[in-house]
Amino acid sequence: MRLLLVEDDPLLSSSLKADLEQQGYAVDLAENGRDGEFMGNEIGYDLIVLDLGLPEKPGLEVLGDWRAKGNKTPVLILTARDAWHEKVAGFKAGADDYLGKPFHVEELVVRLQALIRRSHEVVGQMLESGGLKLDEDLQRVILPSGEQFDLTGTEFRLLRYLMLNKGKILSKTRLTEHVYEQDFDRDSNLIEVYIRRLREKFGKGAIETRRGQGYRYVGLSD
Repeated sequence: MRLLLVEDDPLLSSSLKADLEQQGYAVDLAENGRDGEFMGNEIGYDLIVLDLGLPEKPGLEVLGDWRAKGNKTPVLILTARDAWHEKVAGFKAGADDYLGKPFHVEELVVRLQALIRRSHEVVGQMLESGGLKLDEDLQRVILPSGEQFDLTGTEFRLLRYLMLNKGKILSKTRLTEHVYEQDFDRDSNLIEVYIRRLREKFGKGAIETRRGQGYRYVGLSD
């Protein structure tokens, strides 16, 4: 999952970026409202964490403009403003969730996981698709037999995105955009390498190659 963090506090943004990357997110940073608005509109993020007290353009205006332009990316507001009327204003502007500062990273992660499941209409606490279960907390895939495999950070991000988009043909470019940060080399063949590693764990048939198009997760055969 690729996430945009719009936060002007460099210490907080740096710390959050590291924490969220450990949880399997590819994180891009924006330090002001204007840059955040541009990036949120131009790049297909899976999630956005948005501070309200931003320089150059307030977070509520940024969020309102995103929604006015049809940007449906799930947005979690992150702010020190914890008054009830400001929460109401945030939700009216189009926020999907709200977390006041200070906060525990664990709560932020759980809320982001819930937003992902909701946006993909996933029911339950563990992602299940095509016979595989994905433990997001331990970054581990579980086979129907009960056999478990630990995943590297990239393997986890890639498999999660494939499972959330079961049956869809996903180009290598699209997979790269949702697995890696903004400055990653888009021409890299690393996606092919990690697809091969996943197939080695649970079989070649679960991820189809569509020549000239990309990859499609179909799950395990019965």
